[in-house]
Amino acid sequence: MLKPDVLKSGTAVRIRLMAGRAIRITSRIAFLLCGLISLFTAAPYVAERGEDLPVQSEWIVFAAALAVVGVFNVTLAALPRSWIAKACKKDRNDEQLFSSPFKLLGGFAAISYLLALVAYFAPHSWNLDPQLMLALCPMYLVKMTIDPPPVAIFFLLAPMNAGVYGALGSTLGYALLAFRRRH
Repeated sequence: MLKPDVLKSGTAVRIRLMAGRAIRITSRIAFLLCGLISLFTAAPYVAERGEDLPVQSEWIVFAAALAVVGVFNVTLAALPRSWIAKACKKDRNDEQLFSSPFKLLGGFAAISYLLALVAYFAPHSWNLDPQLMLALCPMYLVKMTIDPPPVAIFFLLAPMNAGVYGALGSTLGYALLAFRRRH
């Protein structure tokens, strides 16, 4: 039996702080990985067209969007918590500061992982529009150029697609936090 004086009043606060720290560390790692994946995914778009990439081309829009989202997420992973809190007009100990964007990252990543699988396994009779599929599934470019095996889709290309859209989800999450009015 535990004696009532064994449990101290600060125990609940410490447990809550440890949970918040775990979310912050996990989300920063996820932001870094998703940002790097987004930057890495931008490279095939530029490489596919070579050096004659025209400024007005739709390829540059994809590459630029991937790069901006990637740089934003890598920056989020490295910025001090107080700077992020100041930009979002939140307290630095507010749980939403990392949990809300992390939830959006997870949701976007899960949906885009499934979308990558659908795009790969879709029959050719569906005649998927390449421009639409490139916007929805950046790794669709690999399917257009080579025909990767299903193992590569499950363990490489679909997770990369999830990373790209996870980065987009965290970017939107922080945009919502920054532009939402405080009640």
